[in-house]
Amino acid sequence: MANEHEALDVLLVGAGIMSATLATLLKEVDPSARLEIVELQESGAIESSNPWNNAGTGHAGLCELNYTPQAADGSIDIKKAVQINAQFEVSKQFWAYLASTDGFGNPRNFINPVPHLSFVRGKDVDFLKKRFEKLSQHHAFEKMVYTEDRAQLAEWAPLTIPGRQADEQIAATRVEHGTDVNFGALTNQLLARLAKQSDTKVSYFQKVVGLERSGDDWLVDVKNTQNGQSRKIRAKFVFLGAGGGALPLLQMSGIPESKGFGGFPVSGQWLRCDNPEVVKQHQAKVYSQAEVGAPPMSVPHLDTRVVDGKKSLLFGPYAGFSTKFLRHGSFLDLPLSVRGSNLLPMLAVARDNMDLTRYLVREVMQSMDQRLESLRKFYPLANPADWRLETAGQRVQIIKKDPKKGGILQFGTELVASEDGSIAALLGASPGASVTVSIMLGLLERCFPEQYKSATWSAKLKEIFPAREKQLETDASAYREINAYTWQKLQLDQ
Repeated sequence: MANEHEALDVLLVGAGIMSATLATLLKEVDPSARLEIVELQESGAIESSNPWNNAGTGHAGLCELNYTPQAADGSIDIKKAVQINAQFEVSKQFWAYLASTDGFGNPRNFINPVPHLSFVRGKDVDFLKKRFEKLSQHHAFEKMVYTEDRAQLAEWAPLTIPGRQADEQIAATRVEHGTDVNFGALTNQLLARLAKQSDTKVSYFQKVVGLERSGDDWLVDVKNTQNGQSRKIRAKFVFLGAGGGALPLLQMSGIPESKGFGGFPVSGQWLRCDNPEVVKQHQAKVYSQAEVGAPPMSVPHLDTRVVDGKKSLLFGPYAGFSTKFLRHGSFLDLPLSVRGSNLLPMLAVARDNMDLTRYLVREVMQSMDQRLESLRKFYPLANPADWRLETAGQRVQIIKKDPKKGGILQFGTELVASEDGSIAALLGASPGASVTVSIMLGLLERCFPEQYKSATWSAKLKEIFPAREKQLETDASAYREINAYTWQKLQLDQ
């Protein structure tokens, strides 16, 4: 048994992109912080951060049509696309800063240049044209190009044209400066760098079995799943960054802010192609419109992926359903998360989301032929022999109280923190990984308000982030300067 109470400034639960990013930020602004990351699995980035468990798109609003909704009057709202683009630029600034420090490694191990395309057919062509006209007026999207020309499309995405009907109306936009990000490799580079720093530890096979207030601190019971040994950690601040596993831990904390939150797990599957003859023909992330009734996370896309230096193609995602909150979780995760405080919101969401339920049932029942049929809308001559089905990670969508509806299903991420800022949890899914840095900067401001305003933290954050989100959204010259700087520092121009 370890000493009765190990004392820490910060305990982070889960060794994924969220905890690795927050821990790195904290050690930059306060190198003396005593910090530990505990992880249930045998290594970091096993769940949602694993490269095969997420799309790997550097989400910047360049190609994702669900970030630019169309109103009933036909107008296009680009606010969310601009916001996410600025947040991704903040992430790139952080990685560019780290690339200049010792012990971080080569940025090209985790980020590669891949053009981003939006591709539509039939009635969606008009929408895409309007979207292009609106977006391209903003400095973040000024290099976007639009075409309905098949010869141009064949150049951008060669697999999309052969075998298509000559009279089919198609269109695409393209931004050359898109990225593919291996969030697993990035996470592990962050964890390796952290492990070399003083008063910093990353521990595996660690299960949090107890979490309670003790004066101004948190007393956390941690069990080693290999040898059964337990230890108690006294921490001033606790971060629950365990992906789908964050909700049960948040409930365990008993903080009032956790009441009313529930989770709706959705699993995903991909078709994967490793045939080099096919892979070399497609150098892009090509996104399209989601089917009617499909959740936003189910926008179909045909992607170039670069994992461990090797290129593959992914197509999907196909939604699935499991009651697990983590890929390596338990089928009891969903039923055990039901509480008196979240039962009504969860029932309200079940009542109001029958379309989503029907969609998930339909997706789960699909045959391989039906999945290939979806792929052929992008790649008409796809050969079934080149593609295999891969199971991706679990995502837990947020269910929260709503005064009008009783409960709503929320897509995206939400930071839930106690009033005193001593504990925080990150709930939800996409575009989480791409905008992690902005989310974690928000956490620092909320949970460490005095330090955040201090001269020491302010100076360091200004050094790491020459321009923050609001400035990037509104100041064209600052945006262009930062974009060029990060592109060069991350070696994306090579």
